[in-house]
Amino acid sequence: MFDITIIGSGVVGCSIARELARYKLDICVLEKESDVACGTTRANSAIIHAGYDAKPGTLKAKLNALGNPMYDKLAEELEFPFRRNGSIVICFSHEEIKGLEKLLDQGRKNGIPGLRIIYKDELMKMEPNLSDEVVAALYAETAGIVCPYEMTIALAENAAENGVEFKLNSRVLNIVKKENFYEIETINEVIKTKMVINAAGVYADEINNMVSKNKIKIIPRRGEYCVFDKSVGDMVKTTVFQLPTALGKGILVAPTIDGNLLVGPNAVDVEDKEDVSTTREGLNEVLRVAKRSVKCIPTDKIITSFAGLRARCTKEDFIIGEADDAENFINAAGIESPGLTSAPAIARMVEGIVIQKLNPEMKKDFNPIRKAIKKFRELTNDERREIIKENPSYGKIVCRCETVTEGEVLEAIRRPLGARTLDAVKRRTRCGMGRCQSGFCSTRIVDILSRELNEPITDITKFGGHSNILVEKNKEGIN
Repeated sequence: MFDITIIGSGVVGCSIARELARYKLDICVLEKESDVACGTTRANSAIIHAGYDAKPGTLKAKLNALGNPMYDKLAEELEFPFRRNGSIVICFSHEEIKGLEKLLDQGRKNGIPGLRIIYKDELMKMEPNLSDEVVAALYAETAGIVCPYEMTIALAENAAENGVEFKLNSRVLNIVKKENFYEIETINEVIKTKMVINAAGVYADEINNMVSKNKIKIIPRRGEYCVFDKSVGDMVKTTVFQLPTALGKGILVAPTIDGNLLVGPNAVDVEDKEDVSTTREGLNEVLRVAKRSVKCIPTDKIITSFAGLRARCTKEDFIIGEADDAENFINAAGIESPGLTSAPAIARMVEGIVIQKLNPEMKKDFNPIRKAIKKFRELTNDERREIIKENPSYGKIVCRCETVTEGEVLEAIRRPLGARTLDAVKRRTRCGMGRCQSGFCSTRIVDILSRELNEPITDITKFGGHSNILVEKNKEGIN
């Protein structure tokens, strides 16, 4: 019998798990995939929003404003990459300046500091690669960029080190409310729990609707992105938005925390909750709109593209709280943008509900510190020599594009919630994220995973399930 079971291990679920790990509670996290951060958290814009866009009085506005300033301490404690690079919302005519003024007014009502409208001369000094059409912009100094999956892995590792149990490959099939607890049927087992916290992303409606008569509807909204080589990663310094539309904050051009350039997303509502396909039409749209923001977008420097799904709710706001007709069933549903920014504040809000319902005792030995894998590419030559002396595997380069060593891959596998697939290694080390997109390092990682996990090489997968890299052996070797 668990005290709390959290369904979903994206940034929201793992933020909640880490926050509740401060208490003397038996906590379990259920995740249908083979790793944490495999849904919306894995594929999004990676922006920490300032908070001017959300409608005043909504949960989105409140939790964005609360969540943004929490990132500095979180990044320090958990050692994930984060930087406040600021953002600008640009417009292309003097008439559109009224739209900037509206956002400025909303931001001030939401309590957001560091907002101001700047005009072309100052703007071009700040961002000389902006289009000549740009007239003015709303500048937000508190906006930032982060690596959402590295952050989520850090949250999960810290939660696990503080006693939270993670059950991966555990898709929820049904939830039955008993007199004083819930039974959760997964593909592997039946779990009993006093409280359920629903943080299932695009599947949060299905989880809620298993238990509550108050049905909710999540509409997956697909967004497609292009990632550019690091050689053009400094094309813009701030995150560049255009004025938002009814479909969202629009197509942005932004540096990533790892030094690439990111362009996207578009917005297409889909029915299939697994549809993360990219299309020629969608990517062409992304590039066409981006070229209005920034001149000379270098399309010959695109190294990959991807798509992610946002959990758009028909209620147009986050749904956070206990279901009216299901005691101790807590929703954290409809978490679309600014969900990443709001995640730490959502966790605090859910924590408040848990305290009110269960009155748990705090742990005296909770450890908020998590140490990251040392990144060889970021070390000085003296530091490199020292770490190779301590651990010779750090002297073997596995991924040449990103300068990732075998030592980093081994640590990614051996840590709490260690990597078990190629993509899990990639998210923890950036192996395969460089210019060649794993053309050279994938076979080496397969070998290391096979050796470390003591599994046949044909059992190693890209992302779990049936995504095997190699399928059979022949007389000459591997096919």
